[in-house]
Amino acid sequence: MSDTVLDNVHINFDSQTLWVLNIALALVMFGIALEISVNDFKRLLQNPKSIFTGIFSQFILLPAITFALVWIIEPISSIALGMFMVAACPGGNISNFITHFAKGNSVLSVSLTAVATLLAVIMTPLNLEFWGSLYGPTSIILTEVAISPVEMVELVSLLLAIPLALGMGFNYLRPLLAKRTAKVFKWVSLVFFIALIFLALYNNRDIFIDYIFYVFWIVVLHNLVAFLTGFSLAKFMGLSQRDTRSITIETGIQNSGLGLLLIFTFFDGLGGMALLAAFWGIWHLVSGLLLSMFWGYKPLEKEELAS
Repeated sequence: MSDTVLDNVHINFDSQTLWVLNIALALVMFGIALEISVNDFKRLLQNPKSIFTGIFSQFILLPAITFALVWIIEPISSIALGMFMVAACPGGNISNFITHFAKGNSVLSVSLTAVATLLAVIMTPLNLEFWGSLYGPTSIILTEVAISPVEMVELVSLLLAIPLALGMGFNYLRPLLAKRTAKVFKWVSLVFFIALIFLALYNNRDIFIDYIFYVFWIVVLHNLVAFLTGFSLAKFMGLSQRDTRSITIETGIQNSGLGLLLIFTFFDGLGGMALLAAFWGIWHLVSGLLLSMFWGYKPLEKEELAS
């Protein structure tokens, strides 16, 4: 496929809808934060090995392996930059639910979500700029767009850090009400957010149909690599089966919604980037649920059940 085709396509997403998407993602993060407490961060001291492994897998290893994958399959430049964007994002919004369903370590999953969300304020713009500039075709796009890392940090802070702080504050002041609210709030806001993504795809269905087969196989391969990255690193570090499941899911379920917002805000909805992030947002729901069903019906080892 010629780089002059999809690389020059821009997804139609007006500024009003973009603001709604911004608010929806912030509400999703607020809903997640309602179930996060200061104690989740204190657990870092009790289980630093698993936390370090999960963070390293998400923010260091996955972007590096994504870079290697891009070199191997050589997708067109906007698709490659979309892959770097997705790999630079923190764990996805449904990772905690999928981890619970897969009989993973839910406490570890929540802790990783909280820590990764905070680190993403710096690590997401940093990883995108670093790996994107190392690959020739994507470095050209970054040069042409001339994004401001400071502006990206500000937007990520607005979308992630502030809702996280507000949700945790509400949980601290009214824990029982926060817990009851989170059960409804998180899923209603998530469904609303997913509906907006489908609306964006529907409004650009001609582009969607034209490039679905080219983009989809790359998303499936990239997502599989992400799951294998988390699983392999956790096994290499000698973590328990429950922790391994959590880190696998946290690495394979990426916050592609955040990636989409950054793409529409800083890259004017660049076709390949937007389509890859949107496809990822749909596919990781399917792959994550399939993996959780497989693990959910697979019994844990006896020593782990007793622990």
